[in-house]
Amino acid sequence: MGTAQLRAVRLCRGGSIRSSFGNFFERRRKGADEELPVSRDEDVVAAIGKVEASVTNISTIRFERDAFLHVHPARGIGSGFIIDDNGHILTNHHITAGSREIEVALTDGRAFEGKLIGSDPANDLAVVKIDTRDLPVAELGNSSELRVGQTVIAIGNPFGLAGGPSVTVGVVSALNRHILAERVYEDLIQTDASINPGNSGGPLLDLTGKVVGINTANIPGAQGIGFAIPINTAKAVLDDIVKYGRVTRPWLGVIGLDVSREVARRFNLAVDSGVVVMQIIPESPAERAELQSGDVIVGIGDKQLDSMEGLQREIRTRKAGESVVLVVVRGSEEGRVKVTL
Repeated sequence: MGTAQLRAVRLCRGGSIRSSFGNFFERRRKGADEELPVSRDEDVVAAIGKVEASVTNISTIRFERDAFLHVHPARGIGSGFIIDDNGHILTNHHITAGSREIEVALTDGRAFEGKLIGSDPANDLAVVKIDTRDLPVAELGNSSELRVGQTVIAIGNPFGLAGGPSVTVGVVSALNRHILAERVYEDLIQTDASINPGNSGGPLLDLTGKVVGINTANIPGAQGIGFAIPINTAKAVLDDIVKYGRVTRPWLGVIGLDVSREVARRFNLAVDSGVVVMQIIPESPAERAELQSGDVIVGIGDKQLDSMEGLQREIRTRKAGESVVLVVVRGSEEGRVKVTL
């Protein structure tokens, strides 16, 4: 083959190779455009868009005494979110507690006088109402479906500024956390999405834009540790707060001690797990059901119990007036006791 012919073959092959690679990359680009999944950023932006119009600023005025017992007005700020088109807004109890005046600002610039409908101090929840209708409503999700590592979005509107609420994004760091602040808060969602001052009372969202928690607290001096109340906790008490202004809670009325092998040996108990009743509160459901000191509660319904904390948690999932069956060991005999909470 002559030089001219060889050069021609090389040029032809080179052109063919370039053409093939060009087609290959063309196909890859088209495939990537067609199959590229929605990015996390787009999910976050979409979730925020579903809820941001329902997030409110809440400003309060309360009167406080200084060191010289002089009374001064003190202004507080926080956030909330609209839960129905009748103007009910869910927020934190610590934002509204002791307030003489409440003002609610919406993201569209409108401001209304807020009326405190009721609160649940035990869960740091409160409901405020504004006198208007046809409002954007946040969709409530299911916090029992949350998983550690799941992306969550904390939203607040602490200053009511133009441009909408402030947003932070993180993950669920832990579930069922207990913390001690002004009181003990139980079963909280821990997240590394920053809950900045003033964002308390705002919603914690999942990537579908549903509310899975209510921002409530952070730990001063700790980076990336915030807490939210599970939305299922709020849903369990919202009707009571709106209807009655308070929450009617079930209770049993026993002071108990977790049973261990040492406790069972010390008190000569027939079982080495459960809750031994140390004291019955007078006029309580436990007294009316004729429970006695020394009884060991080993189950409620079809669930076994091994701690006082577990017993309290099960009681909290019931409604006032509901009847439950306790499995009780008295002496060496096991029986069932019906209790109306």
